Amino acid sequence: MHKTSKCTINAVQSAFPAQSVEQNKLTQLLKDEWAKSNINPSVVGRLHQSVLVSKRHISLPINEYLGEHSFEERNHTYINVSLDLAEQAVNNLLEKTNTAPQDISQIIFTTVTGIAVPSIDARLMNKIAFSPNLKRVPIFGLGCVAGAAGIARAADYLAGHPNDLVILLAIELCSLTFQKTDQSVANIIACGLFGDGAAAVLLSGSARNAPLLLPKVIDSCSFFFPDSEGVMGWDINNHGFKIVLNADVPKIAAEKIPVCIDKVLAKHHINRNDIAAWIAHPGGPRVIQALIDGLKLPPHALQASYDTLAELGNLSSVSVLMILEKTMKNKQFRSGDYGVLFAMGPGFCAEVVLLQW
Repeated sequence: MHKTSKCTINAVQSAFPAQSVEQNKLTQLLKDEWAKSNINPSVVGRLHQSVLVSKRHISLPINEYLGEHSFEERNHTYINVSLDLAEQAVNNLLEKTNTAPQDISQIIFTTVTGIAVPSIDARLMNKIAFSPNLKRVPIFGLGCVAGAAGIARAADYLAGHPNDLVILLAIELCSLTFQKTDQSVANIIACGLFGDGAAAVLLSGSARNAPLLLPKVIDSCSFFFPDSEGVMGWDINNHGFKIVLNADVPKIAAEKIPVCIDKVLAKHHINRNDIAAWIAHPGGPRVIQALIDGLKLPPHALQASYDTLAELGNLSSVSVLMILEKTMKNKQFRSGDYGVLFAMGPGFCAEVVLLQW
């Protein structure tokens, strides 16, 4: 566990593919497709209804997903769409905060839904006039936890570089991992749950002047749970990324996350009742409810997680940053208010970030 100096989260900027799809339309498409393989359409409908997603953004026109696309073809689409979203999110973030690209010292890029070498952040260097000395930190494999972990790692860097500015960029195009030949329950759920999107976050070191009543990173902690590799992740096969999603995730969330959060809060002599904002990655409705139960929170405490899930689906690493953006925009804070931002991911692991306004 480590304490950081108080870097500031200045702004969050989201970006999405142009295509969006209503859940009922996507569900019907998959019912018709998988009925050819003797999957009961009512099972698809029931599982999709259970995830409480109303719509989500997708990278391709919906009918193209049922065609035959190689892993190579989908990965090329991933690179092209990701670069477009990266340019849109970062340019809008810089404009929103009146920041020159040359003033950015480091960019942290995270993804788990595509592969690119040079990485997306390197390709972005040819689109935006960053300094050629920009420190780039591409991260692959953290999955859903990476939004929270990226905030924490940016804060770690800024503790030693208090005059610097850092951008965290997360892009997840979950729809491009779709495998129509995978008839597992995990894949049926994933097809109803995950969406596409990007988010960019600007963080500044403690030596820089920042506007009042913005969240500062007070502390962070990483947690790894041994012998839980099969809980969440990918099996990478000849068709691309095959989802691994264990039914034990809600149980683990209810049992493990409260202990993790309490350890961080205890260091600062505060408890759950002192938290004004809970910014939780929305793994799915069962996970959100498990967190409410495990943390003994009032039902409305994670309403932003429910709302984001319904509006956008689960965006993997991007989701918790969407909820951070929504919280910063819509909630009124007083000086000194605390917030907890957290997520879980493959490993199985968790990241907890303590914020203060």
